[in-house]
Amino acid sequence: MDEKKDTDLQGVSRLLTEATIGITNLVEAMHKRVVHPPLLPSTPIQHLITKITGFTFKNVRRSTRFVGRSVDKALGHLAPVLGNIKEKDDRDTIRSVLNGVLGDYLVQHENPLQISIHVRHQGKVIKPIKNLITKSCPKVNGTILLLIHGSCMNDTHWTRKGHNHGTALAEEFDQTTLFLRYNSGQHVSTNGQQLNTLLETLIKEWPVPIEKITFIAHSMGGLVTRSALYYGQQKEQLWTTYVQKIVFLATPHHGAPLEKLGNYIDVILESIPYAKPFARLGKIRSAGVTDLRYGNLLDEDWQDDRFKMQNDQRIHVPLPDKIDCYSIAGIVGKQKSSTVSQLLGDTMVTVKSALGQHKNETKNLNFEEEHTWIAHDHTHTDLLSSNDVYIKIKEWLS
Repeated sequence: MDEKKDTDLQGVSRLLTEATIGITNLVEAMHKRVVHPPLLPSTPIQHLITKITGFTFKNVRRSTRFVGRSVDKALGHLAPVLGNIKEKDDRDTIRSVLNGVLGDYLVQHENPLQISIHVRHQGKVIKPIKNLITKSCPKVNGTILLLIHGSCMNDTHWTRKGHNHGTALAEEFDQTTLFLRYNSGQHVSTNGQQLNTLLETLIKEWPVPIEKITFIAHSMGGLVTRSALYYGQQKEQLWTTYVQKIVFLATPHHGAPLEKLGNYIDVILESIPYAKPFARLGKIRSAGVTDLRYGNLLDEDWQDDRFKMQNDQRIHVPLPDKIDCYSIAGIVGKQKSSTVSQLLGDTMVTVKSALGQHKNETKNLNFEEEHTWIAHDHTHTDLLSSNDVYIKIKEWLS
C-alpha cells in the first residue's frame, strides 16, 4: 500500500473516532431530554440518574479517544496488509463526497482526508512552477481552458459516458485544458480566495505568454468562479485580465431549493422539545452546502449563524465587466414543460436560479438572452455528458 492510501486510512479512522464521540454527545443530550421533560421540575432521583449516566457517557468518550489514537497508530503498521482499494477513481470519489459533506470539519481538525485546492492536466497534479508545468504539459500553450466541478465532485466527474467537454474542446480549439480540484465543503468564498491566489501564482509561472483564459463551471463551481473573480478584481490580479469567457452549467446563482429545505428541517427540529437534540444531525452539513441556500459568494454573506432561518442577506455581486458570460439551465421536462417542471429545474437547481433571475430585479444577473440556453430533458449531471450541451458550448466558444 502506498503512502497516500496509508494517509487515507488514518484519516478515516480519525473521522470515525470523532463521529463516535459526536453521536455519544447526541445520545447523552437525548437522554437528558427524556429524563428531564421540558417545562417540568426535576426530582432528586432524576438528577441522580443523570449523574450516573453522565459517568457512563464520559467513559465512552474517553475510551473512544484512546482506541482512536491506537487505531490511528496501528494503521500505519498495518497499511501494507490492509491497503487493497484498487480503483483510484473510487477512492477519489469517496474522498470528494466526504469533503463535500464535512470538508470544513476536516480542515478544522486537520484530518488528512481534506482536499487541498490544485489544478490537474490529464489526471496529473500541476504544481505552479515553470519547469514542472512544462514537464507535465508538453504541449502547453497560451490559451487555457479551466473546468471547475461542483459540490461533492472532483475533476474526474467531467468524464461521463465516454465524453469529456474539456478534452473534446481542447482538441477542437487547440487549448491547454486544466481541471480544478477543491474542497467543496469549505465556504464558497474560502475556495474563491484560494482559487484567486492559485491562479495568480500559476499565471506568473506559466511557461509561455498567456493569450486568454476560459472557464467552464458546473453547479457550485460557478459560484467559486464568480467569487474568485470578485476577489481577484478587487486586488487587481493579473490573471483576471486574461479571462474572456465563462460558461456556467446549472450554477445556483440564487441558491438551490434542497438546501433551503434542509434549513427548514433544522428549524422544525429545533422547535420540538424532544426532537431538539437531533437538530445536531441537520447541522452536519458543511459550510459549502449551506452556502448553496442563497448562492453566497463573499465572506460577508455568511458571518451570521449559517443555520439561522433568515432571508437572503447576500451582497449583490454582478457578473464581471468585459467578460462574456453564458449560462445553461437544465430542466427535467420536455420542450412544452409544466410549471412544476420549471420549478424543479434539473432536480437540483431551478431554471431561474441557473439563469441568474431573481424576484428582486436589483439582484438579477442580466445574462444576455443569446447567452442563455435551457437544456430540456436534462438532469443536473446530464449536462456533463450531453452532446447537445457540448454543441452549444462549442458554438459560444467559437
